[in-house]
Amino acid sequence: MDIKRALEARGKCWLVTGVAGFIGSNLLEMLLKCDQRVVGMDNFSTGRRQNLYDVQQCVGPTRWANFTFLECDTAQPAACAKACAGVDYVLHQAALGSVPRSIADPQVVNQSNVTGFLNVLVAARDAKVKRFIYASSSAVYGHHQALPKVEHATGRPLSPYAVTKCVNELYAEVFSKTYGMRCVGLRYFNVFGKRQSPDGPYAAVIPVWVSNLLHGKPCIVNGDGQTSRDFCYVDNVLQANLLAATDEDGQEAHTVYNIAVGERTTLLDLFYMIRNEIALTQPDVKHAEPEFGPFRAGDIRNSQADITKARQRLGYSPSHSVKEGLREAIPWYCAALRSH
Repeated sequence: MDIKRALEARGKCWLVTGVAGFIGSNLLEMLLKCDQRVVGMDNFSTGRRQNLYDVQQCVGPTRWANFTFLECDTAQPAACAKACAGVDYVLHQAALGSVPRSIADPQVVNQSNVTGFLNVLVAARDAKVKRFIYASSSAVYGHHQALPKVEHATGRPLSPYAVTKCVNELYAEVFSKTYGMRCVGLRYFNVFGKRQSPDGPYAAVIPVWVSNLLHGKPCIVNGDGQTSRDFCYVDNVLQANLLAATDEDGQEAHTVYNIAVGERTTLLDLFYMIRNEIALTQPDVKHAEPEFGPFRAGDIRNSQADITKARQRLGYSPSHSVKEGLREAIPWYCAALRSH
């Protein structure tokens, strides 16, 4: 990862919302290792205190002293204003993810993903931050079936979660035009890596399958196994956030980028990659086979990103393919899950 721009921004202050979550805690670790000052906010609805403890152990006491944590909710405008005070860059990661969660409880997801987003956006505007970077999603492509996905061509959303991410992009665009804010949306494609939890009914597929293989439980594939995704290792996402925040090459006031690897992996191929990687240290799983369940409501059938725009405008270059990411992530998953 090219951290040159972050190092040049030494002494700047960053706000990371959802800082105790999977991506947020990885962003925190990266920024502190770059000797940045960081304010983090989280309400622990999905974030974990253990993630913050892990970062503390990774960066050491001197760098940890550059971190200020606020336990609060983006649904509270006053808390957002406090968090944004004196901040140069906002990395907004706080959200309730998961398509099934949004179908089960659309009001709660809207409160977090739309109301919370707007509160942070208003606070960032009032604090006159230099750049507002936010997590969007490949879910915004909805029913649009063409592959690979290109930023300007989206379809109708297929879930309440997708609606919330579409609304985020609309709000950011309007705030850029109305108030002159610099906003960048990063459309994440199926991110995985360390500190991603296997717990709960809406956990991501990779840590769930790792956990199930380790504990002799079945791995359920939704549908026929040919559903495909552009799985993206978390280090690629960290790179994209840093580049989007520090790029000064004449970006328009608001833009969005696909953040992925640009490859398509079926669920069946993913299962066998995970199984074979675990089998290197746990041979008893090498003959495990998946079980099949029904297709999941609201899911996109196939997804693959065109990352040309991010490559050309940001200098984004994925450091990890899916296999390389799994090779790094699975030992972490295994160590964490065996002690779970």
